[in-house]
Amino acid sequence: MTITQSIYHRRNITADTFNNKTISKEIIEQLLEAANQAPTHGHTEPWRFVVYSGDSIRTFTDAHAEMYKSNTEVEAYSEGSYSKIKHRGDTSSHMIAVYMKRGTNPKIPRLEEICAVACAIQNIWLLASSMQIGMYWGTGGMVHHSCMKQYFSLTEEDEMMGLLFLGYPSNEWPKGKRIIPMSEKVRWI
Repeated sequence: MTITQSIYHRRNITADTFNNKTISKEIIEQLLEAANQAPTHGHTEPWRFVVYSGDSIRTFTDAHAEMYKSNTEVEAYSEGSYSKIKHRGDTSSHMIAVYMKRGTNPKIPRLEEICAVACAIQNIWLLASSMQIGMYWGTGGMVHHSCMKQYFSLTEEDEMMGLLFLGYPSNEWPKGKRIIPMSEKVRWI
């Protein structure tokens, strides 16, 4: 698949549609190596990954669900959200927690560090899609709450970027769409 085809083929595929087939460790390593090639200002390489597979996914999603339960106001709490968080990884081969480790160079803006990690995630996504591996980038639940930073022993300057759920889809690869025409997104001067 060419890079152009991979870009047009990339989709957010929900984790509940994965078929439980295991992705090999070698492929996961390839995806992480692709992430490691992301652009980085000042060679800070701020992307960090925690890879879960097998029973460790359930251990994490159980902990995540409990974080949601203990850190959500009673009136905002939803048993449906709790269950969704708890079971999100049930059919995933792997889950990768991604965070931005803030560099020490104060001249590098924090936003650039965040963007570098987003580029690393996109590299994973493009390569995974070219291999017919589905990926769901989750940023809900407690991903951006201080309890998640504490769970991963992050500093105040670090930033959780999301949870990547990976697996082989059991359904047909979804079609893509864009709602806003390109002509409304570009201004030529």
